[in-house]
Parts: sequence; C-alpha cells; structure tokens
Amino acid sequence: MSVQLKWLPHGRGLVLPARQSAGAAGFDLAAALAPGDVLAIAPGETALVPCGFALAIPVGFEAQVRPRSGLAAKFGVTVLNAPGTVDADYRGEVKAILINHGKAAFEIRRGDRIAQMVIAAVPDLALEEVEELEETHRGTGGFGSTGVG
Repeated sequence: MSVQLKWLPHGRGLVLPARQSAGAAGFDLAAALAPGDVLAIAPGETALVPCGFALAIPVGFEAQVRPRSGLAAKFGVTVLNAPGTVDADYRGEVKAILINHGKAAFEIRRGDRIAQMVIAAVPDLALEEVEELEETHRGTGGFGSTGVG
C-alpha cells in the first residue's frame, strides 16, 4: 500500500519523509522553511511549522503527527495537539503545531526533523445509543483508579 505525497513549491528539495530504521513506525517530518530562515520558539510559546507537502490518504486511514522523542527529551519541544490528525479527505499542507516546554528558545531551520507521522487504520464504526453499558471490573474508576506507576 502507498500514500500519495505532493510537494508544495516551498517543500521542493526537502528529503522525502522516511522511517529512520526498519522497525520504525513514524516517518520523520522536516521543516519547510525558506532557505536561511530561522524560526525560534521561545519557552512557553507555540509555532505552526509547515512541512511542505500534501497527502492523499486512503479512506479508512489517518496520518497522526506526533512528537519526536529526542526533541522532547533534550529540548522540551513537543507536538501541542499530539497526535494531530490528518484526515483522509484533507488535501492541504501537513503542518506540525510545536510547543516549547523547555527553558531556552528552540531554533528550527529548513530541513530540520521536527515531528513524525504515523499512518494508522481508522475502523468504520458507528456510535450506538443504549440505556446501560456492560459492567467491567474497573467500572467508573477514572484517573489513577488502577494504581500509580
């Protein structure tokens, strides 16, 4: 199976999103900034970073824009709406909403790997309204109800 990718003018020349190892789930996404431009994200601030391409995702799938663990661990930079969803019927530019939780400004340049994209199946389900739900051992126990750690 393949997913069609169309480069937008400002994305041409970037490396095709790719998995960095045979077992990797995510395709690394690069920043499609103008050559020489630097986008600095101050601590506590967000930025919408263009990736320079659009996709034709097959019906029944979505693309999830997720953080890169190295950026999160080393710099405190993550995807704000993780995972961000790119729907199968969307044909606009893929972008990443980044937030800097770090203590220093984070600088991004053209071609920097800023997020990853995972293509995932979306089952065709319908919501069914009922009067009662099947009981489970957990029941209505919420956050932390199964223990800590």
